[in-house]
Amino acid sequence: MEPLTPAYPTWVMLLIAAVAVAVLLVLIAKVKLHAFIALVLVSAVTAVAAGIPVADVPTAMLTGFSTTLGSVALLVAFGVMLGRLLEVTGGAQVLADTLIGVFGEKRAPLALGVAALIFGFPIFFDAGLVVFLPIIFAVARRFGGSILIYALPTAASFAAMHAVVPPHPGPVAAATELGGDIGLTLLIGVPVAVLAWIPGGYLVGTRLGARFNPVPTNVFAMKDSEESPAEETTPPPFSVVILLLALPMILIGLNTAITTLRTAGTISEDATWASALVLIGQTPIALLITVLVALLVLSPGRFPMGRATEIVDQALGPICAIILITGAGGMFGGVLRTSGIGEALSTSLSGLGMSLIVQAFLIATLLRVAQGSATVALTTTAGLISAQVAAAGLSSFDISLLVFAIAAGATVLSHVNDSGFWLVSRFFGMDVITTLKTWTVLETTLGLSVFAIAGALWVVVP
Repeated sequence: MEPLTPAYPTWVMLLIAAVAVAVLLVLIAKVKLHAFIALVLVSAVTAVAAGIPVADVPTAMLTGFSTTLGSVALLVAFGVMLGRLLEVTGGAQVLADTLIGVFGEKRAPLALGVAALIFGFPIFFDAGLVVFLPIIFAVARRFGGSILIYALPTAASFAAMHAVVPPHPGPVAAATELGGDIGLTLLIGVPVAVLAWIPGGYLVGTRLGARFNPVPTNVFAMKDSEESPAEETTPPPFSVVILLLALPMILIGLNTAITTLRTAGTISEDATWASALVLIGQTPIALLITVLVALLVLSPGRFPMGRATEIVDQALGPICAIILITGAGGMFGGVLRTSGIGEALSTSLSGLGMSLIVQAFLIATLLRVAQGSATVALTTTAGLISAQVAAAGLSSFDISLLVFAIAAGATVLSHVNDSGFWLVSRFFGMDVITTLKTWTVLETTLGLSVFAIAGALWVVVP
C-alpha cells in the first residue's frame, strides 16, 4: 500500500508516532502483554489515529505484516534447519573449535565478528544472522559468559555490511538514485564498514555483552532425552562445514553478479542460463538448496534420512513466536509508513540550508526512527536529495560518501518499529528494555561510526 498524504501537520504526526511507541513499550514492559498482541493492537489504533481511512486500516496492517513475513519467514525457517543439522552432527562445534584455534579463546568474539564480515558480503542481515546462530551458541556454550558477548559483535558485522556495502539493496538503490558508481561504492564501502565495525560494533558490542546476561532459548540445543552428537556421530570435517556456510553466499553472489551484468547490458535479458542462476541465487532458494545439500552430506553415517523430519521439526517449533513477532514489528512500521509520517518529515527537512552530507544523515535518521525500515530510509533519502546532488556536480567519490552518510542514518536508533529489533530480541532472549539498552545502542554507535568516517573523508579529500 502506497504512503498516503499526511492527514495532519508534521508535529501532530510525530506526536502520534511518539505516543504509539510509548504505549507499546508500556504494554510490553510494564503490563507484560505478549509482544505479538501488543504490536497488532497498537498498529490498529495508530492507523486510525494517524488518519488512515477505516476501510483501509486492515490493508495497511496486513501489507506491512505480509511483506515482513515474506522476507523473513523462509530465511529464518531454512536457516534454523541448517543450524539444527550442524548442531546435531557436531558441525557447529567443529567450526567454533577451528575459529578459536586460530584466534584464541580471548578473541572468540573477534573471530565470530570477522567471519560474519566475510560471510555478510553477499548475504542479507536476517539470513546471515540466522545461519550463524548455531556457531554463536556453540562458542558461548564452550566458554560461558553472556551470549551477547559473542552475539552482538557478530550481528553488528552483518548489519554493517548490509547497510553500507553493495550488493545489498539499500546502498545499491541509493548509489543508483544519486548517479554514483556502484563499483566504487563497493571498493570504498568495504573498508568503511570494517573500520566502523571495530569501534561501533566490536568494542561496544563486547562491552554491552559483558553488562547484560539474558538467558535465551537455544533453538538448536539437544533435548535431555537425546544423546550428545559426540556420542552418536562423527562430526563432519571443517571443510564440509565451511562448504555448507559458503554455499548460500556463492549462490547469492552469482545472482548479484548476473543481475549487475544484465543491468550493464553485458548479458542478455533473454539468456536462459542467466535466469536459472538468478533463480537459484534468490536468498530463500539458495537456503533451500543448502538445506538439501546439508541433508545429503551430513546424513550418511550420522542419522537415517527418516530422522531428518524430527530434527527440523525440533528446530521450527521454537521459532514460530519469533517469526510472528517479527512480522508484527513489520506491521507497526508499515502502518507508520502508510500514514505518511515519513513524507511529512522528509518534506520539512529537505529544504534546510546545511551541508549536503549532514542533511543526508539527518533525513535518513528521522526516516529510520519514524518508520523502522533501513532500506526504505536509504532509498527515500536518496530520492529526496538526488536533485541537489545532480545540481552540485559531485564526483563519484563524493556520491559514495553521501551513500555512506545515508546508510549511517538508516542504521541508528533501531527500535520497536524495526523488524530486525525483534529478531535480535527474541533469538537472544532479551526483553524490550534490554534490547533498547543493547541492540539500539549498538546500531547507533555503528551508524555514528560510519557517519564519522564518511564525514571525515568529505572534509579531508578534495
